[in-house]
Amino acid sequence: MSMDVWECFLYPLGTKPKSGCISEKLDSRMAESPGVKIRGVLVATGTVDAFTDSPFKGNPAAVCLLEEERDDDWLQSVAKEFNISQTGFLTPIVTDTESTPNESLNSTYLTPRFCIRWFTPVAEVKLCGHATLAAAHVLFATGLVKSNIIEFSTLSGILTAKKVGAEMLDTSSSLNGKAEDHFSVELDFPTDSVVECEPYEIPSIPLTLKGAPMINIKKMATTGDLIVELPSGMLVADLQPNLDEIHKCAGRGVIITGIAPRESGFDFFSRFFCPKFGINEDPVCGSAHCGLAPYWSKKLGKCDLKAYMASPRGGILDLHLNEETQRLLIGGRSVIVMEGSLLA
Repeated sequence: MSMDVWECFLYPLGTKPKSGCISEKLDSRMAESPGVKIRGVLVATGTVDAFTDSPFKGNPAAVCLLEEERDDDWLQSVAKEFNISQTGFLTPIVTDTESTPNESLNSTYLTPRFCIRWFTPVAEVKLCGHATLAAAHVLFATGLVKSNIIEFSTLSGILTAKKVGAEMLDTSSSLNGKAEDHFSVELDFPTDSVVECEPYEIPSIPLTLKGAPMINIKKMATTGDLIVELPSGMLVADLQPNLDEIHKCAGRGVIITGIAPRESGFDFFSRFFCPKFGINEDPVCGSAHCGLAPYWSKKLGKCDLKAYMASPRGGILDLHLNEETQRLLIGGRSVIVMEGSLLA
């Protein structure tokens, strides 16, 4: 796959971007090294704070735009180098081998598709909400795609991202976020069943919670994440759990959750601790809500929920559960805070 694949996004219909955007920087670098592909020279990257409209809040994710697939060791090394909760790697998918990249990926009747993979600093994961939100935000905010919908091919199947409130979007903006304006991205994710735990799967809850009272404990069927409900969201926000005990749980990590204070405007608070994957606390975890949404929907008797992740950085998620299809729409905003080039 050649540089032309990204150029069909960078210069749709032959247009040139305004000064300062990622498209211009790629073009400038390529002009300095004519005939040289991105691989081994330059990979465009951005760092995005997801599930927030304020810089340095929400959950940071690195987004890397790849010309072609790279080997797993390289992907893991890059994620370790970024050393944040998730790094997402995007590779364009040409859906029609008989079409040119521009015809295939910018057609008015074809949805742009990308392969996306997610890595923590220590391992690949099968599903990540905030890095998908971040990747979609980069593609929409920079004008790399002209469609309002993107499809991602992932280890968890085909996931879609939809641009919401896009009438305010200035697609000629740079990656510095100054002219991105306020639009949201809505992800379409599968739900995860919430089931009972076996005794051997549960760490010492009194030690884990350091004496905080507990109402209920369940687990997510796919990931094995424990869901521990506390009596209130404020207890969730104030909790300082024992990470050594969380390491002992059978699943990926532990989700702590509780009913939100009535005056907060939210339905529930949560936090997610995942030291096994190199993340003591994931600031805002979208995929955790694939289990939290069904759990709280049943308890509260509603399918539209507003969730707050009460980590020190904080994050807001708008949720809609389709009980018939068992799909979850996860909505949120993002802010691009950094752009750069990877030269390895």
